[in-house]
Amino acid sequence: MIQYISKPFKYFFKLEAASGLILLFAAILALFISNSDLSNHYFEILQKKLKLGLGSFGLELSILHWINDVLMAIFFFLVSLEIKREFIKGELSNPKQAMLPIVGAIGGMVIPALFYIFINWGDNIKMNGWAIPSATDIAFSLGVLSLLGKRVPVSLKVFLTALAIIDDLGAIVIIAFFYSGNIQIKYLVLMLVALIILIILNKKNVKYFFPFLLVGILLWDFTHQSGIHATIAGVLLALTIPHNTKNEKKSMLLKLEHSISPYVAFGIMPIFAFANAGVSLEGLSLLSLLNPVPLGILCGLFFGKQIGVFAFSFLAIKFKLAEMPNNSNWVSFYAVGILTGIGFTMSLFVGNLAFANNMEYMDGVKIGVLSGSLLSTLCGYFLLLASPKNVNR
Repeated sequence: MIQYISKPFKYFFKLEAASGLILLFAAILALFISNSDLSNHYFEILQKKLKLGLGSFGLELSILHWINDVLMAIFFFLVSLEIKREFIKGELSNPKQAMLPIVGAIGGMVIPALFYIFINWGDNIKMNGWAIPSATDIAFSLGVLSLLGKRVPVSLKVFLTALAIIDDLGAIVIIAFFYSGNIQIKYLVLMLVALIILIILNKKNVKYFFPFLLVGILLWDFTHQSGIHATIAGVLLALTIPHNTKNEKKSMLLKLEHSISPYVAFGIMPIFAFANAGVSLEGLSLLSLLNPVPLGILCGLFFGKQIGVFAFSFLAIKFKLAEMPNNSNWVSFYAVGILTGIGFTMSLFVGNLAFANNMEYMDGVKIGVLSGSLLSTLCGYFLLLASPKNVNR
């Protein structure tokens, strides 16, 4: 399917694959601490208020909200830079190359949501979590592929990366339309003004990031006050960052992507994982997984993802809308579909939004996400290990 591998993609893959191990360590550490004598301290610290600024110009949030609203806005800023670059001049810029991961991503979002909806049908509060199993964790899934080295063809790594990026784009749309609060028109107008200023900066070919940053901070505050989730500000800011396709050495987009990627991969994402993966396992049994919320998430991630990605991709290939990845076979392709069930960070993030007003469901969300992601990891890894090497179709 894909013959041209861009340098930004190679850089991105190496970074995300390596950060997957750090993410895993952060999640295990959070689980260990939340089930130790330090458990109370862990949860109390996350709920402590922290204020930055002076007087009425300050912002006071809990440490957990600083992580989920502020640091994750930077994460979404980076993700949106990557999406923009891929669509302008990358793996998603060629319709033929982009079709397979786009179709696969659609299946990987729709079918898991249907699994969750089927299991939780009739309970309006629990139904809020329908989008939780629709996300794919780029770092973790690529980290698993990296453990297999050359056993996995580059084309499948590109496919998984592109699919996960499109998944993130879908998550951004879902967050904007389904998980925002009561809209405040005044701040919505201020958001629009800030966005227009950013577009003007782009059109005037402003070469320095500082003006974009200043307006971007205001945009974040207006978004936070407007009722739309604050991370959307990171998306809007990224879309206005100029990209010089003729001379990539002068591209602000690429410079920013390369400069902040290590901080996001090895700083922000592990911090997020550590703050959100902690859950008490006391009294946990197999029956706990049969509760509708964790069961819906587990089935969505493990069964829904692999079925949706593979079925939609299979039909796209058979109807010649897309091409099979080079040097791959149906077994390895299906195994990669299983790996898309590693939801972890993105699923936990959506879970926090889905049950922001019903936090009693969050333990179930964490159990469902962790178990579904673990099953997807183990089954996808061992199936890839057992699959024939470099056999076409």
